[in-house]
Amino acid sequence: KARMLKKIHICLCFFFVSGILYEISLLSGCCFSYMPMSKHFLTPEQVLNLGKSIIFLETTERLEPTPLVSCSVESAARIYQDRPIILLMKGLRNDTVLDLNSSYTAFSLLSSMKNVFIFPLQMETVFQETPLLKWYNQVVPEQEKNWVHVSSDASRLALIWKYGGIYMDTDVISIRPIPEESFLAAQKSQFSSNGIFGFPAYQKFIWDCMENFVLKYNGNIWGNQGPFLMTRMLKAICNLTDFKGTEDHSCQNISFLNPQRFYPIPYPAWGRYYEVWDKSPNFNHSYGLHLWNFMNHNRKTVVAGSNTLAEKLYKAYCPTTYKDLIQNAQ
Repeated sequence: KARMLKKIHICLCFFFVSGILYEISLLSGCCFSYMPMSKHFLTPEQVLNLGKSIIFLETTERLEPTPLVSCSVESAARIYQDRPIILLMKGLRNDTVLDLNSSYTAFSLLSSMKNVFIFPLQMETVFQETPLLKWYNQVVPEQEKNWVHVSSDASRLALIWKYGGIYMDTDVISIRPIPEESFLAAQKSQFSSNGIFGFPAYQKFIWDCMENFVLKYNGNIWGNQGPFLMTRMLKAICNLTDFKGTEDHSCQNISFLNPQRFYPIPYPAWGRYYEVWDKSPNFNHSYGLHLWNFMNHNRKTVVAGSNTLAEKLYKAYCPTTYKDLIQNAQ
């Protein structure tokens, strides 16, 4: 009898493991053709280890994604249908019960998308085996005036170094696929952003960025661990010159993408996204659009029927977000 029970136990374990492996094999295919609830069996590491993920971070305690966050994630899910889209949220715990029937409309909307995965952001785990772990264990978040941004700057470096893929800020609307694998995005000539970048796993440049993050750490200077870090590290290995047209630059197998790729509207003019244009730009030279939410102190939003540029972008690239969070909310 004991032997029979042992055989049954082994069989059940075999079928369970086979099921998990089957789900993972589906993920590595081209079209994510499985039921959304099956995603609940997968861990962040299992999905991230597939590679080529598009990674978003929420380093506040917020659980309900804003319409702009939802639009960013949805647009990426539509543009990159063969890649995992991962939203890591600091406010989400392993025991947090949020599912497709959640009262958080945006959470339910994103969870229902076949290639979107929402996981807790566990920084201590993320920083393991990187130069950032010692810094993280010593820093006191309560004493850091820019902690939300600094912790995000650190997390994106560690995640891309460990797993590879593309990191995007949650105010980037994807409009066409990025053809580059190793790239930084110029915010302007000779100045790199860190709002969107992509590299294969274990890329030396990212490791060097993490070391410099710790060596030159100053949490009181906004951007010192973000765009200024990327810029000084790129300048250390490349002779940066001004962009003359819409060309990209390249140095040591890193593509330095033209500001037109993500920043066709520069930050001083960020409010133009929320204005009505006589003729909307076509953004033919762009892969995505950074909406500069950090500059949006008055919290301008997309309003149904306003005919602003942002509303048109929502309609075109995140129609479900527009319908559920903009139209229906009004």
